[in-house]
Amino acid sequence: MGKDICFFERKEVKYLLSRSQWEGILSAAGGKLKRDDYFRYSLGNIYMDTPDFRLIRKSLEKPVYKEKMRLRSYGRFAGDEEIFIELKKKYRGIVYKRRIKIPMAEAIPFLEGKREVPGQIAREIRYFTEFYEGLAPSLFISYDREAYGGTEDRDLRLTVDSNIRWKDAVPGAQSLTGGNSLLAENQLLMEIKCARALPLWLTGALAREDIYKTSFSKYGTAYSRRCSREMIKAAC
Repeated sequence: MGKDICFFERKEVKYLLSRSQWEGILSAAGGKLKRDDYFRYSLGNIYMDTPDFRLIRKSLEKPVYKEKMRLRSYGRFAGDEEIFIELKKKYRGIVYKRRIKIPMAEAIPFLEGKREVPGQIAREIRYFTEFYEGLAPSLFISYDREAYGGTEDRDLRLTVDSNIRWKDAVPGAQSLTGGNSLLAENQLLMEIKCARALPLWLTGALAREDIYKTSFSKYGTAYSRRCSREMIKAAC
């Protein structure tokens, strides 16, 4: 699936697993998985939130409907680089993602209403920023990803994230390196994205490897870690 696609609607299921379990999945796949056109790359995400972290606090309550906004880069966050501004919404297990591509230098001015961008998705993003007053960069999360697609089921996409790190977001250019680890050593986060039920070979492989779906939010986990850090600081 190309990075330039600006609308997604699909079911996403997450799993925490070890590298050996992941090797078991690949072995079971045989020729049923192929490397994506963009197979291996690094991602950086600046999550936007209100001063009181309204969006992530609501999300952690696990409502039927939840939404978030982030700036996503497949390279580096700098003024001359194009990034995505993404709206991600989830309703009853189905994920809806809408995004626009924009130079990093123009992203924050657009979100602050100081620059116009044409198009329906841009108008939805502007409405979001007006509804959640005071949106600003909150936390930065980066990771390395491998992406696969199904050879028989073209709607199937499987990604594996490693080296997931978080830190406070800072104005201007943001480095993809450094930060605090979110996962234990040798642990991976796998996401299976599909429009229908999982293929039988994959459900069988998950069962054999004792891999079970989990409710894991990168932003939610990073926010909880940040809260714990602030509590420790306050107690010192």
